[in-house]
Amino acid sequence: MASPYIERILKARVYDVAIESPLDEAPRLSRRLGNRVLLKREDLQPVFSFKLRGAYNRIAHLSESAAKRGVVCASAGNHAQGVALAAKRRGIPAVIVMPQTTPQIKVQSVMDFGGEVILHGDDYDSALERALALARERNLIFVHAFDDPDVIAGQGTIAVEVLRQTGGNIDAIFVPVGGGGLISGIAVYMKYLYPNVRVIGVEPQDAASMYESLKAGKRVSLDRVGIFADGVAVKRVGEETFNLCRAHVDEIMLLDTDEICAAIQDVFEDTRSIVEPAGALAVAGIKKFVAREGWKDKRLVAINSGANMNFDRLRHVSERADLGGEREALLAVTIPEQPGSFMRMCETLGSRSVTEFSYRYESAKAAQLFVGFGLTQGRAERDAVIRSLREAQYTVTDMTDNEMAKLHVRYMVGGHARGIENELLYRFEFPERPGALLRFLQAVGTRWNITLFHYRNHGSDYGRVLTAIQVPPRERPDFLAHINDLHYAYVEETNNPVYRMFLGA
Repeated sequence: MASPYIERILKARVYDVAIESPLDEAPRLSRRLGNRVLLKREDLQPVFSFKLRGAYNRIAHLSESAAKRGVVCASAGNHAQGVALAAKRRGIPAVIVMPQTTPQIKVQSVMDFGGEVILHGDDYDSALERALALARERNLIFVHAFDDPDVIAGQGTIAVEVLRQTGGNIDAIFVPVGGGGLISGIAVYMKYLYPNVRVIGVEPQDAASMYESLKAGKRVSLDRVGIFADGVAVKRVGEETFNLCRAHVDEIMLLDTDEICAAIQDVFEDTRSIVEPAGALAVAGIKKFVAREGWKDKRLVAINSGANMNFDRLRHVSERADLGGEREALLAVTIPEQPGSFMRMCETLGSRSVTEFSYRYESAKAAQLFVGFGLTQGRAERDAVIRSLREAQYTVTDMTDNEMAKLHVRYMVGGHARGIENELLYRFEFPERPGALLRFLQAVGTRWNITLFHYRNHGSDYGRVLTAIQVPPRERPDFLAHINDLHYAYVEETNNPVYRMFLGA
């Protein structure tokens, strides 16, 4: 399987538009991890992403007659920009179908390159269906984002550069994985020349399509994917990319949002550049792998795959980076409601920096505190603080890994309601676009009384709501049927301990 791809990669036409991206040292991260970390700076490409390579190689290999028909693609943004620029370079029309949730910075970039933008659906798969329909209707050439030999070969030129820049003297290369085009091209070339170099893919936990497919031994379709790392938010990997990954990739690692945010900060601190969430996956993977394996003095390469970050999203990244880097902890602490109690609790914390503190009177006997504080020694320090508080007879709940606490409750602590019966609590997610919140409220309707509502725009592609609704027991079957008909992703949080401590009746 490798030989045809080796020739394709070596003959790939990418440098008419792409640069040979630098392989930069990451000195701060290297010192911290005890390994030499090298960053392959694909975020410095003209479209701030590696996707230009594969898109241009595919379009460059079209015959004159095929090219004149024009091209169409589906993309959440980076492939779209690559196709638009490649089409502009060749002087042919390009139609780009993008999910309606695509960050505006990517939509505008495609338009700047002269592409015709069509916004359709809430995810890549919906956009893909529309793009394939347009290809048939308008007789356009479809340029797949990842499952195409010319696209895979174009991405494989990154491996050629890495080996030339290092002389093959590396121990492992870490690659973000969405549909699989990037890691397929890199893995097939790397393993052909240096089979002992480990090729490790990295996916978000909530978009683990390649991980689940390799685990099952066949391609699987995820019911839904989280799109914080929108550049790799793919429900189903490619057929060709799956086969190549099964043959040549050593491992797929999974990361959560906090770990990705911490890696964005790591890259910034070494380069003063901001990569998008998908672009930070490889660095997050290196950190997790080194901690797991105890590697020292190894040479590790991370593919910084892109930098198309919405500025508004930086707020969310900043809030979560300290948690992902184990530089902050969140606790719920119950203290006696009496003078001096708060001071004594703070004394137990010692000289640590308090990053957040929320308090509300609950009863004549006890008060609930929401406390955030900085860490310098990670999880071990957090555990030590919890032990100290409990030894001082405080009731403590660790909320550092509680998603509801991090997304909502930290911004709204102190809302116990008295005398409310039959209250149910839910978290909802819905595609974020103008009017989305109003449409959500209209869909929920007015049959049941809403007793709590929290919404906060996190600068991401999905809006998040926490709401409590009074539903008498006899009406719960109707209520559940109703919210299932809304087709919004939701999680019931009625039994979440954070709800009982801070918000419940």
